[in-house]
Amino acid sequence: MAYASDQRPYYDADSHIMELPDFLTSRADPAIRDEIPEVSYSASLVTDEEVAQIMAQGGKHSAEHIQAQVALGDKLIESSKEIQALGAFNAADRSTAMDLLGFKKQLVFATHSVAFPFHPSSKTPTKLRYGATRAHNRHMAEFCAEDDRLMGVGIVPLDDPDAAIIELEWALENNLKAIWVPHRAPIDRSPGHVDFDGFWARLEESRTPFLLHVGGAPLQVLKSWSNNGRAPTKDWMGGGENVRTKDAAVLHQTPEMFISMLVLDGVLDRYPGLRGAAVELGAGWVPEMLRRLDWVSRIYGRVDTSVRFDRTPSQQLTQQMGFTPFPHEDVANLVGQSNSELYLFSSDYPHVEGTRDPIARFERSLANADEQIKSRFYSENFLRLWPEARVS
Repeated sequence: MAYASDQRPYYDADSHIMELPDFLTSRADPAIRDEIPEVSYSASLVTDEEVAQIMAQGGKHSAEHIQAQVALGDKLIESSKEIQALGAFNAADRSTAMDLLGFKKQLVFATHSVAFPFHPSSKTPTKLRYGATRAHNRHMAEFCAEDDRLMGVGIVPLDDPDAAIIELEWALENNLKAIWVPHRAPIDRSPGHVDFDGFWARLEESRTPFLLHVGGAPLQVLKSWSNNGRAPTKDWMGGGENVRTKDAAVLHQTPEMFISMLVLDGVLDRYPGLRGAAVELGAGWVPEMLRRLDWVSRIYGRVDTSVRFDRTPSQQLTQQMGFTPFPHEDVANLVGQSNSELYLFSSDYPHVEGTRDPIARFERSLANADEQIKSRFYSENFLRLWPEARVS
């Protein structure tokens, strides 16, 4: 029996590849291959020794390791984590993992390979950033090509609007199902700047959602905010390089700002067929964002004609976007504060942040919810964004 039971269909809005060091370089154009860095695991739970062992085995898990993972059966998600997980970097193994997980469809994000194209040094040439983008998207398309349950997520930095359109077209032509964009201001412009109208219009035309995801902006607050004269704090897993206490407290601020600018600049209003989602960024902040944008539009719209909309911001976001709560968040409470059409189930496989049993975690907060709310959370809201993903 699979982890996700046959009681209802489950559509997973978040999963990951754990890239090997050559994830980008192996798919980069030869002319720039030597200038693109290998993927680094220095800021993660994965050790250099683990990576070295896998690379020494030809970039594969051993047959014994795979057999042991498969033997976990419907308990796979409890113990199969990070780079040692079944299907962490091998597409055929990922299909086996999907058999054991039981999800109808699963969005597949990268983990560490987006750091260079999304957040390089200001001195990094544009050709290298977008060359790394193309390499990422090639590899993601290959990984998801043989199993239609895997919905590959392409990446597109927005800093160069012309280059962004070129990479978007490549991703669409190669069957990637969503486009992850960084949730920061593209260099010196709002994401709602007129220079990006062609990008949002093309996503709407192709019916391809855009995605925001943790890692799409710097994970940690500026050093000055953490300088309190005391010893540095560790992250929640006991290290010091990931999301720490103060980072977690304000993690929502950058995606909320990005989405707010899209709304206030009229992007969702101009492109009512545009769809998007904020993934692995929590959702506790969403109800208040909807309320805030509604009153900003109502009050400031008296003098600012640009924020006078036929649909309120909360209506636009409800109709056009989705949000994945963290497993510890109370989904029923979020629905009560807003509505049941906003929230999406996610497993975060094989990351440890997804917990050992995400369905059980979410079920605890949905214990008294009616079946319509559960159906929307586990499948129908996903299918509103990706209607072609429905499995009969």
